[in-house]
Formats: sequence, structure tokens, C-alpha cells
Amino acid sequence: MDRAAPRPHSTPLLLAVGLAHAGGVVAYLPLVTLLLPMRVEALAHLAKIDLLTAAVLVGGVTASVSNILFGWLSDLSVARGGGRRPWVVAGLIALAASYPALVLARNPVELVAAVALAQAAINAVLAPLFAIIAEEVPAARKGLAGGLLALGNPVAAGFSVLLLAASGLPESARFVLVPLAAAALALPLLAMRARTGDPAPPAAQRRDKRDIVIASLARLLVQLACATLGLYLLYYFQTLRPGGRGTAAWVGSVLMLSYLIPLPAALLAGRWSDRLGRRRPFQCVAALVGAAGLAGMAGAANAWQGAAAFCLFSAGTAVFLSLNTTFAMQLLPRPDRRGRDLGLVNLANTLPAMIGTLLVWQLATPGDFTAVLVAFAALTAAGGLAILAVRESPVPAG
Repeated sequence: MDRAAPRPHSTPLLLAVGLAHAGGVVAYLPLVTLLLPMRVEALAHLAKIDLLTAAVLVGGVTASVSNILFGWLSDLSVARGGGRRPWVVAGLIALAASYPALVLARNPVELVAAVALAQAAINAVLAPLFAIIAEEVPAARKGLAGGLLALGNPVAAGFSVLLLAASGLPESARFVLVPLAAAALALPLLAMRARTGDPAPPAAQRRDKRDIVIASLARLLVQLACATLGLYLLYYFQTLRPGGRGTAAWVGSVLMLSYLIPLPAALLAGRWSDRLGRRRPFQCVAALVGAAGLAGMAGAANAWQGAAAFCLFSAGTAVFLSLNTTFAMQLLPRPDRRGRDLGLVNLANTLPAMIGTLLVWQLATPGDFTAVLVAFAALTAAGGLAILAVRESPVPAG
């Protein structure tokens, strides 16, 4: 049972939150960017975009439903005097059971079913985790907490590079190591007792739903590219490196670099937003930077230009998403339904994977991604401008 403890100095909690979130990212990023595309290509080389699209659509629906379900179940657990951490543990156990199914899949139907199972397990971990962040991290430090969430991508990308670098490692071992790494990163937070965060506001002072809807819409627009591009990044760089050997290793290296670059920017922006008590301007500028990177990818003449533009895109959107995550937590209308409401907000993460995949299917070919990248650039810029419509109340300086 999680028993609330008085809130001490929050730095250990912030570090544990950053590591636990990194574990959640490790649970899915290597899968969607490298392991799943490679499995898809092995099973259906000539129809790889069709099969990957089907896997993403089914996985996205499963993720959407699972995040709401497990967030709501963790709400019920808290209301009954329990806590959310046992649900994170249950999700990690389910994750360890789901990954072997991805290795054992021998046809497209089995692979799609295995992806759905893995997505359910991943969201069983993430749904209660984000509710823990919302209720235990003080409002005055949520900007820094958001910046620390950017730690997840470089950790997961580095892990992906290590998986690919171990050329003698059997495929099954790669899939086993992913849930083990996710569990190890979550351990510090799971070992902490639940802490009391900021008191819930009186019912009369609670927000209406307008602001959280706008913030979620802005996130959805930015996420259209973020949730989709990684799935097709291997194929994108194949268009810039025709006949090039080692493209998968190239993509892993580019991902590692692109996820390292945003980390200091996200930490700085998060801490600065804490000091100013404002989040919107930082998110707007970050999204516009990401849109510029997408435009650069569309016009890239070679792999090096494409990699530089992708790094710019990753830097801008990573800062936007990390700050938007904790910003949305401050806009929740009902503190007693954090898990459920964050599950609904999470639709801005899962729906883009489905919508964006359909855009790729309509606008891209295996040899040309220009049109879809231009569309993603316009939508990302629109998301950055939309966040300015949120009515933001200043928070005490952290």
C-alpha cells in the first residue's frame, strides 16, 4: 500500500521520476523505431508499409483504451486507501510477458496481436506513473520535472544503439533486455513512499475543461509528426542512402544524437519556466523550431542534411512535449480523477500515431516522404500557436 508521506526536499523525487519515465520510454522507443520495423521487413518486405501501418493502428487503439483504463483503476486504488505504484509493478510484469510474443510471431496477424499486447502492458506502466507525477511533484517544480522527462529519449536511444551494436546478440535476447531495462529504471521511484504534493484546490476554484482541451489539441498537432516519424525513419533514410549498407545502425546513431541534444534545452526551459511561472511561450517557440526541422527534412538532398534537420526537429518537439506534459497536469479539472483524466489527455499521444500513419500511407511512398513532411511541418507550427490560447495562471516561483 502507498501511504502518503510528508513532502521533503523534492530533488530525489524528481530524479526518480525522470528515471522511471526513461524506463517507460525504453519500453516502447526501441520497439517502434527499430525492432518492430525490422520484424515487419522480415515478415513482409514488399508490403512493409502496409503491415507497419496495420500494427500501428491496432497498437494505437489498444494504447488509448489501456491508458484510460489503468489510469482509472489507479484512481480507484487511491480512493480506497491504496496507491498507484502496485499498478506500475503489474505493468512491468505484463511487459516482461508480452515481449516474447513479438519474437515468436511468425506471420502478420500474430505480429499485430503481439504489438497490441505490448502496448497494453506499456500503458499499464505509464498511466499510473504520470498520475504519480501529477500529484506528488509540487507545481513550482513541474517545469523542471517536465525537463527531466526529456531524459527518456536519449536513454532509450542509447539503449537502442547498444542493442544494434551487439551484432552477436540473438534477436530473442534483444527483446528480453528491453523489459529488464525498463524495470531497472523504474526501481528508484517504486522504492519511494508516496508523497503529499500540493493540496487540491476547492471545488469552486477548479478549472473548467476548456484549457486542458486546447492544450491537448496543441499536443496532438505536434505529436502527429513525433508519434509517426520514428516508425518510418529507417525508410526515410533509405531514400537518402540508396543501396547504403548499415542504414539501421545509421538511424540508431542519428536517434541517439537527436535525443541527446534536447536534454539540456528542456532542462533549461523547464527551470526557466518555473522561475517565471509561465509555460506557454516556451512551448510555442519550441514547436516552431520543430516545424523548421521538418521543413528541412523535406528539402534534404543527402543523409547528412536529413540528419541535421531531424536533430532540429527532435530538439524543438522534445522541449515542447516535455513542458506540455507537466503543464497539462496543472490544468486537470478534478484532482480525484487524475489517472482517468490523464488517460484522456493521453489520447493526444496515441491518436496521432494512428492519424499520422494514415497521412504517411496517403502522402508518402517508399521512395519519397517530401509531401508528408511538409504537411507535418504545417501541423506542428499550428500546434505551437494553439498553445497560446490556453489561459495560464502563474504558479509560485520554484
